[in-house]
Amino acid sequence: MAASELYTKFARVWIPDPEEVWKSAELLKDYKPGDKVLLLHLEEGKDLEYHLDPKTKELPHLRNPDILVGENDLTALSYLHEPAVLHNLRVRFIDSKLIYTYCGIVLVAINPYEQLPIYGEDIINAYSGQNMGDMDPHIFAVAEEAYKQMARDERNQSIIVSGESGAGKTVSAKYAMRYFATVSGSASEANVEEKVLASNPIMESIGNAKTTRNDNSSRFGKYIEIGFDKRYRIIGANMRTYLLEKSRVVFQAEEERNYHIFYQLCASAKLPEFKMLRLGNADNFNYTKQGGSPVIEGVDDAKEMAHTRQACTLLGISESHQMGIFRILAGILHLGNVGFTSRDADSCTIPPKHEPLCIFCDLMGVDYEEMCHWLCHRKLATATETYIKPISKLQATNARDALAKHIYAKLFNWIVDNVNQALHSAVKQHSFIGVLDIYGFETFEINSFEQFCINYANEKLQQQFNMHVFKLEQEEYMKEQIPWTLIDFYDNQPCINLIESKLGILDLLDEECKMPKGTDDTWAQKLYNTHLNKCALFEKPRLSNKAFIIQHFADKVEYQCEGFLEKNKDTVFEEQIKVLKSSKFKMLPELFQDDEKAISPTSATSSGRTPLTRTPAKPTKGRPGQMAKEHKKTVGHQFRNSLHLLMETLNATTPHYVRCIKPNDFKFPFTFDEKRAVQQLRACGVLETIRISAAGFPSRWTYQEFFSRYRVLMKQKDVLSDRKQTCKNVLEKLILDKDKYQFGKTKIFFRAGQVAYLEKLRADKLRAACIRIQKTIRGWLLRKKYLRMRKAAITVQRYVRGYQARCYAKFLRRTKAATIVQKYWRMYVVRRRYKIRRAATIVLQSYLRGFLARNRYRKILREHKAVIIQKRVRGWLARTHYKRSMHAIIYLQCCFRRMMAKRELKKLKIEARSVERYKKLHIGMENKIMQLQRKVDEQNKDYKCLVEKLTNLEGIYNSETEKLRSDLERLQLSEEEAKVATGRVLSLQEEIAKLRKDLEQTRSEKKCIEEHADRYKQETEQLVSNLKEENTLLKQEKEALNHRIVQQAKEMTETMEKKLVEETKQLELDLNDERLRYQNLLNEFSRLEERYDDLKEEMTLMVHVPKPGHKRTDSTHSSNESEYIFSSEIAEMEDIPSRTEEPSEKKVPLDMSLFLKLQKRVTELEQEKQVMQDELDRKEEQVLRSKAKEEERPQIRGAELEYESLKRQELESENKKLKNELNELRKALSEKSAPEVTAPGAPAYRVLMEQLTSVSEELDVRKEEVLILRSQLVSQKEAIQPKNTMTDSTILLEDVQKMKDKGEIAQAYIGLKETNRLLESQLQSQKRSHENEAEALRGEIQSLKEENNRQQQLLAQNLQLPPEARIEASLQHEITRLTNENLYFEELYADDPKKYQSYRISLYKRMIDLMEQLEKQDKTVRKLKKQLKVFAKKIGELEVGQMENISPGQIIDEPIRPVNIPRKEKDFQGMLEYKKEDEQKLVKNLILELKPRGVAVNLIPGLPAYILFMCVRHADYLNDDQKVRSLLTSTINSIKKVLKKRGDDFETVSFWLSNTCRFLHCLKQYSGEEGFMKHNTSRQNEHCLTNFDLAEYRQVLSDLAIQIYQQLVRVLENILQPMIVSGMLEHETIQGVSGVKPTGLRKRTSSIADEGTYTLDSILRQLNSFHSVMCQHGMDPELIKQVVKQMFYIIGAITLNNLLLRKDMCSWSKGMQIRYNVSQLEEWLRDKNLMNSGAKETLEPLIQAAQLLQVKKKTDDDAEAICSMCNALTTAQIVKVLNLYTPVNEFEERVSVSFIRTIQMRLRDRKDSPQLLMDAKHIFPVTFPFNPSSLALETIQIPASLGLGFISRV
Repeated sequence: MAASELYTKFARVWIPDPEEVWKSAELLKDYKPGDKVLLLHLEEGKDLEYHLDPKTKELPHLRNPDILVGENDLTALSYLHEPAVLHNLRVRFIDSKLIYTYCGIVLVAINPYEQLPIYGEDIINAYSGQNMGDMDPHIFAVAEEAYKQMARDERNQSIIVSGESGAGKTVSAKYAMRYFATVSGSASEANVEEKVLASNPIMESIGNAKTTRNDNSSRFGKYIEIGFDKRYRIIGANMRTYLLEKSRVVFQAEEERNYHIFYQLCASAKLPEFKMLRLGNADNFNYTKQGGSPVIEGVDDAKEMAHTRQACTLLGISESHQMGIFRILAGILHLGNVGFTSRDADSCTIPPKHEPLCIFCDLMGVDYEEMCHWLCHRKLATATETYIKPISKLQATNARDALAKHIYAKLFNWIVDNVNQALHSAVKQHSFIGVLDIYGFETFEINSFEQFCINYANEKLQQQFNMHVFKLEQEEYMKEQIPWTLIDFYDNQPCINLIESKLGILDLLDEECKMPKGTDDTWAQKLYNTHLNKCALFEKPRLSNKAFIIQHFADKVEYQCEGFLEKNKDTVFEEQIKVLKSSKFKMLPELFQDDEKAISPTSATSSGRTPLTRTPAKPTKGRPGQMAKEHKKTVGHQFRNSLHLLMETLNATTPHYVRCIKPNDFKFPFTFDEKRAVQQLRACGVLETIRISAAGFPSRWTYQEFFSRYRVLMKQKDVLSDRKQTCKNVLEKLILDKDKYQFGKTKIFFRAGQVAYLEKLRADKLRAACIRIQKTIRGWLLRKKYLRMRKAAITVQRYVRGYQARCYAKFLRRTKAATIVQKYWRMYVVRRRYKIRRAATIVLQSYLRGFLARNRYRKILREHKAVIIQKRVRGWLARTHYKRSMHAIIYLQCCFRRMMAKRELKKLKIEARSVERYKKLHIGMENKIMQLQRKVDEQNKDYKCLVEKLTNLEGIYNSETEKLRSDLERLQLSEEEAKVATGRVLSLQEEIAKLRKDLEQTRSEKKCIEEHADRYKQETEQLVSNLKEENTLLKQEKEALNHRIVQQAKEMTETMEKKLVEETKQLELDLNDERLRYQNLLNEFSRLEERYDDLKEEMTLMVHVPKPGHKRTDSTHSSNESEYIFSSEIAEMEDIPSRTEEPSEKKVPLDMSLFLKLQKRVTELEQEKQVMQDELDRKEEQVLRSKAKEEERPQIRGAELEYESLKRQELESENKKLKNELNELRKALSEKSAPEVTAPGAPAYRVLMEQLTSVSEELDVRKEEVLILRSQLVSQKEAIQPKNTMTDSTILLEDVQKMKDKGEIAQAYIGLKETNRLLESQLQSQKRSHENEAEALRGEIQSLKEENNRQQQLLAQNLQLPPEARIEASLQHEITRLTNENLYFEELYADDPKKYQSYRISLYKRMIDLMEQLEKQDKTVRKLKKQLKVFAKKIGELEVGQMENISPGQIIDEPIRPVNIPRKEKDFQGMLEYKKEDEQKLVKNLILELKPRGVAVNLIPGLPAYILFMCVRHADYLNDDQKVRSLLTSTINSIKKVLKKRGDDFETVSFWLSNTCRFLHCLKQYSGEEGFMKHNTSRQNEHCLTNFDLAEYRQVLSDLAIQIYQQLVRVLENILQPMIVSGMLEHETIQGVSGVKPTGLRKRTSSIADEGTYTLDSILRQLNSFHSVMCQHGMDPELIKQVVKQMFYIIGAITLNNLLLRKDMCSWSKGMQIRYNVSQLEEWLRDKNLMNSGAKETLEPLIQAAQLLQVKKKTDDDAEAICSMCNALTTAQIVKVLNLYTPVNEFEERVSVSFIRTIQMRLRDRKDSPQLLMDAKHIFPVTFPFNPSSLALETIQIPASLGLGFISRV
């Protein structure tokens, strides 16, 4: 279709803008051919009329669809033009924070001016081995591509890094070199990669400076060749430099600095070694203060100086040379301060003793007067004579600056040469990768010679770049067999010819320099005359005759001619150079010794291994001025030659391009200036690449990708089985113009804009489909809504009508009920009213009658009571007066008592404030309350008694009163009758008066008693109430305190529980970390072994014929050093791995100081051992003496003495062994050999390791044995004390000597008879006493036997304990024995206190001696252990580096170190028997030649492990420790050999991991330890080992199992890794969910399932294969779970890492694919019953990342949900996924920048790792839980297929 057809309504275009360069707009109506104006709508909301150019009629550039914006490759854009490129870079840089973008073969890098976490080692590992298009753009991807092409194509590579100052060229080159150093490593131990990286700080310090555009601008170009060997490991490097900006040494512009090294020197001037340089602040020197900006923000020059010196040291520049460099640099600074005084217009002088010049001469070692003279004069030579001419002040200043520049250039050259020497390798270089860090195109307001050379170099590089791009395009077209038509591209050869051809600018410049009176003006005129109006690229400014303009490929540049000649000639006075050459400072003449032979690298190119060719000066004798007449080559000529050499190098390599872009001039982070970016894009050739691509077929699709993407545009009948033909048929219908596309062999090629057109058709089709779906769905939804409403209306009507009917029926019922209620209610009202009236009448009558009766009664009663009241009132008045008086008195008393109580209360409150008072009150209060309560009860009892008494008195009084009243009445009645008895009446009256008086007195007493009782009661009640209140307060305080205590206890409990949980977790983490660290050490050891084997193989290949006189013998270095590095649980044992003895011919001398230290330690050990031996001998002598006195006594302690004698013999043998080893060391020292044999890992060091190990073991064993023997001997001595039980000693007869005659024999016979009679009588008496003694001895023998048995049991128990526990048990036993002995002697000497006292004194002395000796020995042991640890650590570190010196054959035959195997007192059971000479055959048939596949299928799992264990049991039965050791050593070494040979076979590794674990479990199960025997049968318990404890070998086997497990993980990782990305990410498991977006030149791996690609089913099949193999081999279930967990972690980590580094994978549809794939993996876990293995949890980060791709990402609620959901992802990973999220279809939306910032704000408090990628190499620490076997050993049958007929069952 025509391009104009795309300009329809709503189409978006780009229009030029003076500020933003390009603006986006939208068409308001369709464009028709012939229209001159386009109606546009801008994004800011304005409408605009855009007028087309009437001449060209060019339409504005179309904008790419939104789904193409932000692509990794600019060539993937459908419309390739400047605004599209600029917008794509801006979106990636600002919105996605991505600084790298591909543009075809070019990597565009935008400087972020911020440190980004994308250069770590994890990122390097992620890019290593990946195709360039498979990952997001990165400098590491370019470096990997170069490295891969070098290895694949056997062709040298170059990485060309260019850009403006401040664009990041140096940093990009540095990261590329870091990538090579990390990925390749070095081929030697010289750490060449570190040296290559160390050259950067040196070159930056002497070649970089601060400019207005960049704080660390490189002021020179450099090309670093990194050399590789045949295995593509770094072996060396070489550096070339180009065009150092020497003028910066003497001049800096405003806000700029000189080279960094000068400011570093000034910042370090206070260092002691720099005092002689006499430096100060940078503002004190003319050469460092001109820019006015001596400090860079955020940079510490003193620290940078330390880094520079450290790098110099690493590169082999000695301290003396470093100080020499600093002297020269300081001299340059002082030279800049030299001032001149004008004498006249043509001459000048230097003040006498000028301090700066004096310092300069002192530092340079030259004569002051001579230098002073030649700074103010110059020598002129003519044909006839030579004379000296003074120079003016200006000329002298220029000459001084020229000298400073020349010295700095020479020093720069010297440093580069030394760096190259340090990086040079003696190994032949196989290939190299060059990194070119060179200046980009420059244009300033004033452009001079430097800018001219820089732009000339960029013209050459641009030409090479254009040719390379054009060549690649042509190759691609020819490869796809597409008709090739010549594509026009810009060729800048005319501009290059203008500069470098004959009579070009450089040629004319050199010619003018040769002219005696040549000037810049005359040169400018020659340029005008030669090129003006003849070359279209050369112009003359209108207003200047001293400038010219060149049309470069990037822009027009105006150059000022002033200074060209001077800079090109680079003139330095020869006399000044001669003065410097005569310096006493040796280093200074070295800088100038090659002036006649080599070109300065400052002004030319090579300072490395490929110098430029030039004519050397002839050494013939001539006139003095002859040398001066020979002009050296000009700077321009040198630069041209060096540039040609560089181009030859680049043309001979495969180039890779990195274009660095500076986003803004203010160094603001992530700020994009469109104007500056466009200038640089035009200058660096990126747009030219786009133009070349756009001229042909820029868009390329494979047939499968095209079919997958545009399947929606095809009808079902168009889809054929042949994808290629299907695509052809569809394209012919969709695009009618066949010139717009071409069909290649594997791809379809489209012209620019055609993919956008297809995308438009696809979007229209999808939009129409969406509209149809929406229409149908909306109709269906509305019909459902209508039906639902209709049904609801009918239901409502039914219910309403029913409700109304029910309401009417209810109304009728209520009406009838109301009539009945009214009837009954009315009757009830009338009846009720009648009853009320009747009742009221009756009540009134009754009340009236009662009222009248009561009135009568009240009157009678009132009269009666009036009398009583009068009587009572009168008594009350008297009592009231009395009570008032008493109340006043009581009130006064109360006030006084209250005052006293307040005082007392105040005191009590003061006391109560103290805690002690509260405690005392609290303690005694309850007792006090009880006492008071008892007192109150007693008082109440007294009160009750008084009340009872008072009641009795009242009763008596009343009775008497009644009696008197009756008497009185009787008297009154009889008064008239008894008038006669008047006298009696008077007496009676007197008695009555007396009784009344008594009555009154009684009443008063009663009243007093009542008052006293009331008062006491009140006081008691008041006291009780006070006590109750106080008790209540105390109870409240007590409750508060108890509550507080309970709360504190609860808080403390919770705190302790939390701490306990945290500590438990921390301990678990620490345990896992320790286990991981230990297993990593084992892994590192295995890696070192493999590296050593590789080196040995390489040496074997390289060295075919051995050198004469040098014979290599097998080393006996341990093949498994890690076997003796125990885990943290056994780390208490301080054993050092020992090794077997070296053959005598390999003993070589070692370092004398180390040997003397060792000899001293051995001597001390011998002395200690001798002391122990003396003590042992002394004890043995005591035992022998006691035995001699009682030799007729039976041997009651034979077994114990035999054991002690055996121990003594072992001690003597160990003593001899130590002496032999010492002699061996002395013999090794006496031999002569080369000094290198004393290096770490040499035989002498191995001898040293053996000695140290034996010393350590000897020390522990001797300490243990001496303590045990000491206790045993002491007990023996006490048990075998001589007892004098016989009355007379036995007479022993001597042998009868031979007699010479018979007489003597007869006399002897008679004497013998008499003697016999005497002896017979004595024998009878002695026999009786002997029988008594025998009985006593039998009892003693029985007791000694019991003691002997007990001692043997204790000894056997002690031998089973570890060394520390043995010592402790022995000491405990000794204490118990001494205590029993003490009790025995107390009973023995109870009657004799003096003997008991002397015994106690001797006992104390002996105990003190033993304690002192033991303490001394412990101190010595601790001291020696510490020293041995230090020696072992040092030698172990040295030995690790020498692991590579062991040949592979030595590993197999080398025995494992002897392990101390304690004997056991166990019974023997059945086993397998083999001969000792058949051991190798057994190992060969059972391990080396065994095929795991056959064994796993046909035999029982773990059969080799069972057979080996049964052989071990036989050796255990024979009590043959050598056989046990030999068998186990051969087994371990053979397993290692098998794994080394077939270590990449999963079945082999799995088989031997299973068997190693089974062998380990057998050793545990049948060890006899109770913890491992719980699940054994009685028969299995009988099979336990009887003589040897193989606990240490169990640790060795555990370490071996760990190594095999790690190897298994590496094998399965290597198998799974190629499948993971393809199967989990790229393959569409759910077909049709996602379509492929257009890709650029860097084609990614196809995500369509082509034939041969991996899918998820491939991964599942592989997992099934792994699982079935492990199950067949009988691997422990727990171990299978750990392997599965590790596999799933690898799958999740690799998938997530690739997701984070691939922008095209971060989409909604890909999230669905990932979640489906993860669900399939979970289903696999469920099928295998492995859900509890922890494997699912390892996929949690991947699951959350997939969910993150699918969730809504707009509102704050969405952000909150994301933050809570993604707890397994780090903040960096979440932000990265959101930044990379890319819509695949137009219906999706991008994540806004504000939303990402919201996420970052919410996650800022989360403390997680800043690392972006997961560690895919991480291996979880493995454990081997004990898994006993139920298989009975006696039932195992050995198949004949194993070839083990030489072993027999026993």
